[in-house]
Amino acid sequence: MENSDIPIDEPAPESDDSVSSRRRMLALGAVGVSAALTIRPAFAQTAVSVMNCQIPVPGPAGAGQYIDTRGILVPAGTKGAFPGSPRPFTGEEVKRAFRGQTLPGASYDQSQAYLQYIRRLQAGQSGFTCFASITIPR
Repeated sequence: MENSDIPIDEPAPESDDSVSSRRRMLALGAVGVSAALTIRPAFAQTAVSVMNCQIPVPGPAGAGQYIDTRGILVPAGTKGAFPGSPRPFTGEEVKRAFRGQTLPGASYDQSQAYLQYIRRLQAGQSGFTCFASITIPR
């Protein structure tokens, strides 16, 4: 059969190898798309939860104590120290404060003392996980 005998509207017959390899590529593409659709919302949800996490200043263990300019808890009424924040700060608020803004409801000096306290947080302390999640690069 010559090429002129094959009707133009009909595709040329394909070998079984090319059909199976094309099917395999389509299947891999479908798996990749579903994985991307599954992972992207998880990243978005993680980013949202990180920005809404909370950091109490000071944590429950330091309730009633003041925070000095170095971020260390000191007895209430210590000269030059600040009372704790009446509410916890969100991850987004702390992240903005690390970039130069003041924390909501705090003076510049008070905000700096609070940020020093937050920088000193260690594993096991209230707010540490939130602090770690906003400072670790992704």
